[in-house]
Amino acid sequence: MRKPSTLVICCGAVAREILAIIDENGWDHMRVECLPAKLHNDPDALPEGVRAKIRDGRQRFDNVLVLYADCGTGGRMEKMLAEEGVEGIDGAHCYEVFAGSQVFRDIMAEETGCFFVTDFLARHFETLVYKGLGLDRFPRLRDAYFGNYKKLVYLAQREDADLMARAQAAADRVGLAFEVRYTGYGGFQEFLASR
Repeated sequence: MRKPSTLVICCGAVAREILAIIDENGWDHMRVECLPAKLHNDPDALPEGVRAKIRDGRQRFDNVLVLYADCGTGGRMEKMLAEEGVEGIDGAHCYEVFAGSQVFRDIMAEETGCFFVTDFLARHFETLVYKGLGLDRFPRLRDAYFGNYKKLVYLAQREDADLMARAQAAADRVGLAFEVRYTGYGGFQEFLASR
């Protein structure tokens, strides 16, 4: 087996999917390294965390790719990637990347009050969202957090009965209608396939 020559930097929230894409395609020249998903809670720190990973990766790999969209950084991610001369994936966030920009816009045109969940968030909703926002201790905060949402849209990367049940339970837990859209790996697959 040859040594990986391309470093793929991504969020821990999409790592399982990125590893699956690479494995399913037999791309043994790629190695995945992640930053913690919790960095999304600090959009100021996210671009600099990615920058540090890029600089470290350049010491060990011929090529570096970044699979972070803007992710709430207000353009700072794109600016940092341009400064570093590294190619990144387009999009506002992983929801848009999974769904595809046009499909995402269509969903939002139908109903702006959508709370999006991926396989990762379906798997970890209870811990990251429900308990993470303190709804287990302060249920009255439900309306403060979710009062403007109408439905939970599950962007499913794969058909999985357990994840489907978890996503439905998440919608029920916060009192939202439930919708499923099968996306597969969406733009992540397309981006990596073109490299």
